Amino acid sequence: MKKNEKITFAESSGNVFADLGLDESEELLTRAKLGHSVRMILEKKKLKQREIGKLLNIKQPEVSNLMNGRYTLFSQERLFGFLNNLDRKITVQVTRRRKGESFQDVVMA
Repeated sequence: MKKNEKITFAESSGNVFADLGLDESEELLTRAKLGHSVRMILEKKKLKQREIGKLLNIKQPEVSNLMNGRYTLFSQERLFGFLNNLDRKITVQVTRRRKGESFQDVVMA
């Protein structure tokens, strides 16, 4: 790159899946946020993969997928189940969507 060459970029919408033009981008983002929450809780507990598998009732390859950030391989329902197994309460709140806002949001308290 030359010294005076301009760098071009596009501003993100806040949803990388939408920016990539993927179908069901809102759901993919929600699953990614839920999966990340599960992973952060598990990392804080410092459990081995075998222990995680027992706790979440999943096999080792799925533990590996979860801990390596492949959250979109899990449905929202399964991720909710993982959070329940981790003794977390899930609250769903329905509100009016403002223009430009995403349809779904995940907030970790």
